Amino acid sequence: MATQAGPQGLRRSVGLADYTTWKVGGPADWFAEPEGLEQLTELVAWVRREGLELRVIGAGSNLLVSDAGLVGLTLCQRRLQGSQLDSGSGLVEALAGEPIPTLARRAARAGLAGLEWSVGIPGTVGGAVVMNAGAQGGCTAEWLLDATVLDPQTGATFVLTAAELDFAYRHSRLQQEPLVVLSARFQLESGHDPAAVGQRTSANLHSRTSSQPYQQPSCGSVFRNPEPRKAGQLIEGLGLKGLSLGGAQVSPIHANFIVNTGGASAGEIDQLIALVQQRVAEAHGIALHTEVKRLGRFGDLALAA
Repeated sequence: MATQAGPQGLRRSVGLADYTTWKVGGPADWFAEPEGLEQLTELVAWVRREGLELRVIGAGSNLLVSDAGLVGLTLCQRRLQGSQLDSGSGLVEALAGEPIPTLARRAARAGLAGLEWSVGIPGTVGGAVVMNAGAQGGCTAEWLLDATVLDPQTGATFVLTAAELDFAYRHSRLQQEPLVVLSARFQLESGHDPAAVGQRTSANLHSRTSSQPYQQPSCGSVFRNPEPRKAGQLIEGLGLKGLSLGGAQVSPIHANFIVNTGGASAGEIDQLIALVQQRVAEAHGIALHTEVKRLGRFGDLALAA
């Protein structure tokens, strides 16, 4: 339990359903949305002094937050926005809370190629770095130069190059280490026709929105593709489209999406994920691993990010 008055912006017992794209999740003991790096640093220092757990979320598009909520401080970076683009060199720098689609469109207008694939990802720059987010044949690792991170245990800030982030398919070392992404730099290709880059960007967005259930709350793709197979094809092949558990449903539009049809709980979504994994394992001997990260307590296990 915190004993001292905390920094500006701290709030108690804030429901997290409004901060996740699945629209589920219980209350955070403590919650804050810093609007600048100085405020973020003060909040992290307070957590360290108080000995509390720290959870960092961005757009909440790749998270399943427990119905029981989260202990400690949940720090939401979605207000930590801003970017700088150099149309001559192709160098792009963005704060961790900058929405990836916004950055992709800005890059296109500047004639910078490389982020067209990312326009349909409902996440932030920080989340993209942590997850090595990807779509449409592209991924973060291909264009990231480096990321500035904060170690909440020491307060130290330092830069990690793309090579040091140990990127793999939907993976980086930041998924195991408690480092907070503050900003990232991308090296894009300069000198392209803005209209042509913009057209490719818009085409990628249309491809995603026309084939995925963007009108219902979801987390995006639930499962990693067990290359060379596609998770959605495996699930659809078993006739699991439309399978429901409470308010959670395997999307009839795209089988690698689980949607909240209204009133779903995090527990129902978690159970439906497990059921799909069981069916695929029984039929194909393939273990589907999730892209989505669980935060908080599910069943008898306390699962961390």
